[in-house]
Amino acid sequence: MQKVITDDLDALLDVLPPHISEPLSQTDARGEFMEVVMDLGRQPEARYLNRDMVLSSKEVTAEDIDYVVRHIGAFGDDNRAGIERTLHRISAIRNREGRIVGLSCRVGRAVFGIITLIRDLVESGQSILLLGRPGVGKTTMLREVARVLADDLGKRVIIVDTSNEIGGDGDIPHPAIGRARRMQVSTPLRQHAVMIEAVENHMPEVIVIDEIGTELEALASRTIAERGVQLVGTAHGNTLDNLMMNPTLSDLIGGIQTVTLGDEEARRRGTQKSILERKAPPTFDVVVEIQSWERVAIHPDVAAVVDATLRGHLIPLEVRWFENGEVKSEKALPYAPPEPDVTRKQTRGDEPKNILPFGISRVRLEESIKRMRLHVNIVSDLKEADLLMTSKSHYRRKSQVLRDAELRGTPIYVIRSDKTSQMEQGLANIYRVEEHSDSVAVALMEAEQAIEEIQRTGQAMELSPQNAFIRRLQHQLAEKYDLITRSTGKAPRRRVRISAGDGEARRGLEPV
Repeated sequence: MQKVITDDLDALLDVLPPHISEPLSQTDARGEFMEVVMDLGRQPEARYLNRDMVLSSKEVTAEDIDYVVRHIGAFGDDNRAGIERTLHRISAIRNREGRIVGLSCRVGRAVFGIITLIRDLVESGQSILLLGRPGVGKTTMLREVARVLADDLGKRVIIVDTSNEIGGDGDIPHPAIGRARRMQVSTPLRQHAVMIEAVENHMPEVIVIDEIGTELEALASRTIAERGVQLVGTAHGNTLDNLMMNPTLSDLIGGIQTVTLGDEEARRRGTQKSILERKAPPTFDVVVEIQSWERVAIHPDVAAVVDATLRGHLIPLEVRWFENGEVKSEKALPYAPPEPDVTRKQTRGDEPKNILPFGISRVRLEESIKRMRLHVNIVSDLKEADLLMTSKSHYRRKSQVLRDAELRGTPIYVIRSDKTSQMEQGLANIYRVEEHSDSVAVALMEAEQAIEEIQRTGQAMELSPQNAFIRRLQHQLAEKYDLITRSTGKAPRRRVRISAGDGEARRGLEPV
């Protein structure tokens, strides 16, 4: 990857008081520099990727803050300002009277070449949602996506720039967005309205939007996607699971609703009568989880991932990264880690021997342990437990048993739901059983390998027998490659047969 970074760092240093900017101009770690923090009555600090540095022994005064404010643009309703023709962002902290008592001066960078990781997705015309923690590079990648779509692909691109983070401060946008047009937003409350205005007034082929965060913005995003416009945006959240649990933004991936099944249907599915299902087609076809500037995880079919997750299954995601200037990729299972404040006090060779199940089926856990041939005991007393395993819903309730476990220092492992597949996945994580994987993931990997072989040789292939739900996912996967699929055989030996074709014969296929 030929990655070129431009940060206009001198422009940011020029608006800082001399005694604060001078130490920064002398450092060699300019590429790792993230922001300057100035709080009234405290020493100014510079924040880098992996460390902080005090810039002056003098405390920040009101005059220091006024010095910065005089040299930058006006603050908007979101308490953000910028420096004209740059990508830097200055955010204010105010007291009760509205006076500024703190500033966060963040470095804005244009990184040319970073889109290489997802360029094929961008060129596909699909709507793409970028996720990631603050500061990981969502806006940077979004800016480069807009430039490539406008300059390299020649598309009509409109950027809805609420805080001028994508196109920079001032009326003339930063060159980093190329020929893409930019619509500024007077106040964050109008972001959804400007999104609709962009579609209705300027005939875009692509809308680019940063920080979708409200229900109205999610609704506007759906409206744009339904009109056939490619949408590329970012949202708060590290993973697809975060969106599924966010009632405000879950509509971006189709929304979640509770459905009550009849007795017969519940027995056929082997589930409770009340289940969760996807409510509508996703607004975004693809979700990209940005783990760092040089590593992403991709969910190429959001609908299939959401459906499988709600049924307690895992679907492989694609991980891509840069290695020696080239893009590498691999398929990986999205192992569910414990909640952020859940810890596992384990060292290599020190796995727990006694597990206490709480809020999950003891019988299913015992069957899973036996099936995986693990030397583990199920106990009923917290005092005997080396580890407590519970479901996400029970963990959130923070019952007395969980509080006692935390006080005793007993590790708590959280699984998504009280299902055998989730228990086995959790046990595989805890005991490093690398050969164990979810049945859905294995079945889809088999389908992908068969598709590759059919594309290479043209010979039809039959997959392993699967249940109706997994067969449906295999059908959907093959259809994305314009292949013909058919279910053959009788349960429990019913399987999917895939063959090459023009796609027309698929219309008459029998049900899965």
